[in-house]
Amino acid sequence: MYDYIVVGAGLFGSVFAREAKKKKKKVLVLDKRPHIGGNIYTKKVEGIQVHQYGAHIFHTNNQRVWDYITQFGEFNRFTNAPIANYKGEIYSMPFNMYTFNQMWGVATPQEAEEKIRRQRQEITGTPKNLEEQAVSLVGRDIFEKMIRGYTEKQWGRDCKELPAFIIKRLPVRFTYDNNYFNAKHQGIPVGGYTKLAENLLEGIEVRLETDYLEQKAKWDRQAEHIVYTGAIDAYFDYRLGCLEYRSVQFDTEVLDIPNFQGNAAVNYTDRETPWTRIIEHKWFTFGKDEEGNDLEKTVISREYSREWKMGDEPYYPVNDEKNSQRYVAYKKLADQEKQVIFGGRLGEYKYYDMDQVIESALTCAETHL
Repeated sequence: MYDYIVVGAGLFGSVFAREAKKKKKKVLVLDKRPHIGGNIYTKKVEGIQVHQYGAHIFHTNNQRVWDYITQFGEFNRFTNAPIANYKGEIYSMPFNMYTFNQMWGVATPQEAEEKIRRQRQEITGTPKNLEEQAVSLVGRDIFEKMIRGYTEKQWGRDCKELPAFIIKRLPVRFTYDNNYFNAKHQGIPVGGYTKLAENLLEGIEVRLETDYLEQKAKWDRQAEHIVYTGAIDAYFDYRLGCLEYRSVQFDTEVLDIPNFQGNAAVNYTDRETPWTRIIEHKWFTFGKDEEGNDLEKTVISREYSREWKMGDEPYYPVNDEKNSQRYVAYKKLADQEKQVIFGGRLGEYKYYDMDQVIESALTCAETHL
């Protein structure tokens, strides 16, 4: 009945489905959730586009991806400039001259470079864990106030117990520049990500609240090919064991005030504060609704990092040696499934930024269509 059944109405699945539709293929998209968009799904609350699965800020230097995605929606000029709150002390992010001035009172790049250079000398030899790796890159002061607490909450482990390779590099700028991504193109879709997903899937058959794996044999009989964007270990019924993730819990509330924190994202970098960050969604659209009116209320989401367990939403792959080896074994099984194309963050057990997902989906479509 179908040339392609696409499992998952997230960004990878939606882009692939659109490209297949352009090639006159008969396509069906399935998603077990009650909505399209996957983790980029946004829902309007009090006139505010709320990012239901965490903040998603589109950014890319890939002109091909930018030209492609802007066919399906207009983007505003939002620039990500988060701040860090360490026990009430406020610091700019990423690490830049504003940060160094706030931390040490230095005013020139030379002063900041000298401070970091001296502190980096604490580590001699090859760093043995994440703490030593971070200190060897940015020094003890920045590690203690900006990295330790946040990282230990994010991973649920002491920094001395985490492998050094998790932090290969840390962005350090000796300029007064708070633009976190420093990308050529950056912004939020006007009208929200759900509207963008609707435009991608326009004219394509979509069935929601439909779990492909529950009736896998039935769907396989109805398609020439399956594009599977779910968890690769779930596809194989976890026969080689579970791949591990970190999950996130969101505590979202509407506040009857116009301004809670004055910024879209505030990271809480001390260990004692239980949440990792607070998102104030209205500032992704500069505090205004789609008609340009000021919003009188605000919506905030506190984010809590959690160890993943079966039934939780998987967010961040734990790409340590054990899980990497397990994924390689699953990948060998996947390569034997000639009818099935595995793609996306869960299908490839890989952390992707949104532009990387789009690039991967376009490349996949070019190869298989």
